[in-house]
Amino acid sequence: MFDKLAEAVNADHNLVLRGKTCSLTLLIEIDNDEYFIDIVSGEIINVVSGQFLMRHWDLAIRASQATWSKFWQKYPEPGFHDIFAMNRFGHCKIEGNTKVLLSHIRFIKDVVSKPRFLGTGVSSNGKA
Repeated sequence: MFDKLAEAVNADHNLVLRGKTCSLTLLIEIDNDEYFIDIVSGEIINVVSGQFLMRHWDLAIRASQATWSKFWQKYPEPGFHDIFAMNRFGHCKIEGNTKVLLSHIRFIKDVVSKPRFLGTGVSSNGKA
């Protein structure tokens, strides 16, 4: 899914334009699977998966496979519709540089929710 995410984000001119001042490494954790998404000037330039000792990230969003599956539904149920709602209700953890998150909040939320519009999500075996 994350290879399609990069393609979808980079093809979305308005989204890339919105994130033109955003450069960060975003960690998405699904159960024990880690996905490091490198974003430079609003474009995803690299996605690396696996467990890396001491790999740098600026912002991490950690949740279970079940939580991500609910979040990435086309019309998610209340409490799973937004990363802040999921955090508030204990469904995920948001960690890292809050300055980056709050400075680029809409861009980051749109990137993370992009799989809703790809017709993909987390499979039943927990793999993206």
